[in-house]
Amino acid sequence: SRSAAFEAGLKERDMILAVNGAQIYGFAQIVEKVKAAKGASTTLTVTRQGQVFDVTLAPKLVDLPKADGGFEQRWLLGITGGLAFEPMTRRTGPFEGIGLASFATWRIITTNLSGIGHLLTGAISSCNISGPIGIAQVSGAMARKGPLDFLRFLAILSTAIGLMNLFPIPVLDGGHLVMLGYEAVVRRKPSAKLMGAIMRIGLIILLALMAFAFSNDLFCP
Repeated sequence: SRSAAFEAGLKERDMILAVNGAQIYGFAQIVEKVKAAKGASTTLTVTRQGQVFDVTLAPKLVDLPKADGGFEQRWLLGITGGLAFEPMTRRTGPFEGIGLASFATWRIITTNLSGIGHLLTGAISSCNISGPIGIAQVSGAMARKGPLDFLRFLAILSTAIGLMNLFPIPVLDGGHLVMLGYEAVVRRKPSAKLMGAIMRIGLIILLALMAFAFSNDLFCP
């Protein structure tokens, strides 16, 4: 789902002067005040191109991945602090680039697997699963932020879809790999009747997952 800041119309380079009337001097103070509010509406005093105005946001409870592979719930407004200077960039060589890309891909895969495990055990909300509407909304938001953010989002989305395609569900490639493994062990193909039944079951599972994700887009906050 979209963040509270996005729904309230906050934009990049907006400067926050105060939270609930109390003046602030750093982004960490915003984090502390939102955490202390425990989900209560938060009023930000914002300056944009010389104009000062107040905007009230309702924080959203979000499940965030931790470095150890688990998840934690935090109340978020959907904003992040910026820098007063432009960070230095450098060009990487091919081998370093491959290493960094491999690490990023592995991080996406492990985070997704951890999230699925936590969903199945009920440790995090099922609203973390988004359907086509949610994906389209996030894609639009990333495209508006710039080409690099949009390409980064596409890379994450493609990796997640590729991982899902390898799940051992009939109809998906992972299901076909399981059937090939079965043929390699028993030295014969399953009967056409059995294959038809397996494919129908896989299609039902896939359609159920798609319907569940679509319902999340409509009904999750």
